[in-house]
Amino acid sequence: MTKPILLAMGTRPEIIKMAPVYHELKKNNVPMLLLHTGQHSDMAIPLYRFFGIVPDYNVEIDRSAIAQEDCELASLSSLLLSQISKVLKKTEPSVVLVHGDTSSALMAALASFYQQIPIGHVEAGLRSRNEYNPFPEEKNRVLIGQMAHWHFAPTARAKENLLSEGVDASRIHVVGNSVVEAAQHGASQMENYRTGFTGKKEDSVFLDMLSSYPKGTKILLVTVHRRENQEKNIALIAQAIVELVEKNEDFVVVWPVHPNPIVKKTVYNELKNVSKSAGQRLHLTEPLEYPVLLWILRHAWVVLTDSGGIQEEAVSLDTPVLVLRETTERPEVIEAGAALLIGSETKNIVEQVESLHKDSLRYEAMCKAKNPFGDGTTASQICKILMTQ
Repeated sequence: MTKPILLAMGTRPEIIKMAPVYHELKKNNVPMLLLHTGQHSDMAIPLYRFFGIVPDYNVEIDRSAIAQEDCELASLSSLLLSQISKVLKKTEPSVVLVHGDTSSALMAALASFYQQIPIGHVEAGLRSRNEYNPFPEEKNRVLIGQMAHWHFAPTARAKENLLSEGVDASRIHVVGNSVVEAAQHGASQMENYRTGFTGKKEDSVFLDMLSSYPKGTKILLVTVHRRENQEKNIALIAQAIVELVEKNEDFVVVWPVHPNPIVKKTVYNELKNVSKSAGQRLHLTEPLEYPVLLWILRHAWVVLTDSGGIQEEAVSLDTPVLVLRETTERPEVIEAGAALLIGSETKNIVEQVESLHKDSLRYEAMCKAKNPFGDGTTASQICKILMTQ
């Protein structure tokens, strides 16, 4: 390729999963540019630093201003489409790589389509079969799939999803999921990150505190941010966490609270009346830097999450997952036995956690489940495919 491949990404999970692809292309001297769309700003900068990546182009987005709009998604999408289009017009890439299901990915794909630039879709073919759950991600994935030239599917099931929608089999490549490489890279850095800590001092103090809990302590990592869980469901989840930490003295909860104002208000309102003794084992934090999150994820007893990416990272680090959703576009994690789909009702969350607490054999089986997302060669496979075009 004489013209560069352009990688477009803008959110935390995109950066994590595209980082291995970026480095593989770079290792093979493939001409390349990276566009950061700005969909996540403060959370993105530490990730780029951790993975040793410097974007070539940045889109500036005032998310606080967009949040004031009556049609937040429409405002964000129109701004992304306009700004990404300008970068593509200037750079004239041979291929645009997008990842997953974000507004950044959809608008980068649409901008590329308008300029007749071939599109590669990393993590293609995931489907929940419910167009409003997760929203808007499910429809974003489907629409990108209608425009992509290369579909880099993580699993055979994802390939079957694409075939059922009429995608030509020759365009689909089952390559695994690059989250495996990202998690493996992070895991190899984690213990060094603890002993020769180069991050924020408060993170070091926090990890020291978690390490100081007595043997037998069970860390529950909680992350919640999906639109369909905001307000009512997050309140139900928070009530379950209060009940669990009040009833089980060996439970320690770490909850990095998403910066969305609705999420923050709901979480803090529900947890403010926890007893003093339980409150000492309940840690609400700002979003954690990736290596810190990975350290906690590896040392956690279980993770309760509505995040798709964390489902994948958890199974890559042998940590059982309780998925706080009604549907998942990653059913392979459930089928492998590494996760349970439990929804957001307080009673069910408490029952499922306490069931694992009592049944050590069932818990150990979840820890030992086979990773359905491949062997950690996703980035090299994508690179080889693109280099033969």
